[in-house]
Amino acid sequence: MLAIKILFWALISIVIYTYVGYGILLWLLIKLRKRTGPVSGYRIEEDLPRVAHIVAAYNEEDFIEKKIDNALSIDYPRHLSRIIIVADGSTDRTTELVKKYSEVELLFQPTRKGKVAAMNRAVESTRDVDILIFSDANTLLNRESFRYIIDHYRDPQVGGVSGEKKVISDGQVPGQGEGLYWKYESVLKKLDSDYYSVVGAAGELFSLRRELFEKVPENIVLDDFYISLNICRRGLMVRYEPRAYAMETPSFSLKDEKKRKLRISAGAFQSMVIMKDLLDITRYGRLAFQYISHRVFRWAVCPFALPLILLLNITIMAWQGGVLYAFLLAAQVLFYSLALMGWQFSGSPKGRFKFFYVPYYFVFMNVSVWGGLIRYLNGAQSAMWEKARRELPN
Repeated sequence: MLAIKILFWALISIVIYTYVGYGILLWLLIKLRKRTGPVSGYRIEEDLPRVAHIVAAYNEEDFIEKKIDNALSIDYPRHLSRIIIVADGSTDRTTELVKKYSEVELLFQPTRKGKVAAMNRAVESTRDVDILIFSDANTLLNRESFRYIIDHYRDPQVGGVSGEKKVISDGQVPGQGEGLYWKYESVLKKLDSDYYSVVGAAGELFSLRRELFEKVPENIVLDDFYISLNICRRGLMVRYEPRAYAMETPSFSLKDEKKRKLRISAGAFQSMVIMKDLLDITRYGRLAFQYISHRVFRWAVCPFALPLILLLNITIMAWQGGVLYAFLLAAQVLFYSLALMGWQFSGSPKGRFKFFYVPYYFVFMNVSVWGGLIRYLNGAQSAMWEKARRELPN
């Protein structure tokens, strides 16, 4: 019984640390650290680096014109920026619509090899630029985003900069859950960046120095995570800039959100295996501490710890009982009951039963990790995924 109790409390401690304690610890470490002065900025426009805005678009006819109009509206000197749309394999009107814009470069080949292959091909044509900026075809960027991103590259130790992802909630479960999750994740990313470095950029808006780009293996599922962590492995930092943001609508339905989560989870296990050297804290120090705390615990420990905590709690109550263990068991049963009710009400009209969405989405995310692990072990997750549908903005 003692061993069961020790395991029970150890798992609870890991879950609390992962979702609450890590952020608090980072905040304290940042407060205790001496701050350095800012790096001198770009004094004149001619000092600004040349950038290439790369967008991989597969069958995006419903949104591509909004995307291009948005890209053209970004506040950055036109003679210092290129917009490249890679539409390989598209079978709808995407390429036809892109050709209407003379300011946009279109790369197209009939064969579809996936997003990573498209990105690699686009980067090959950017030897004249200093900074690569990637954004998704279904996101809209704020007008000042490039200015805020570029400002970080004044520091030679910065190899990449990640923007913020904002989900335009529609009041339903995917929007409410995904939106709240990304608000929470954004706080952690800001703390990560202030402490040392972001450990995994969001592909909705991500940039890096052109000289640091290495051709990404075409079997990589999470290309943004792989690229950004490789920058960190080289001893450079990835900064987080919340003033530069990409806006997107939530998944069209929970079925589409599930498809997206399973892909991300499968890619997470692939990345953890490929980058297992990052677990070596004697080699990577602060980076390893952040990677383990923010990513490994979240992906590889907590989803499996949560059901085990419930089973251990039931076992302790059956053998010994106790007021504290009874309270913890009741709290877990209540939480999972709320999640079940959230699932039951997931098809309700917008804005109703919001109270149940958070526990439901939390359980939904962790259950998706189990499915992602199965996909990874079976080799069933292709890097060339079928994209999940999203709501179209008004």
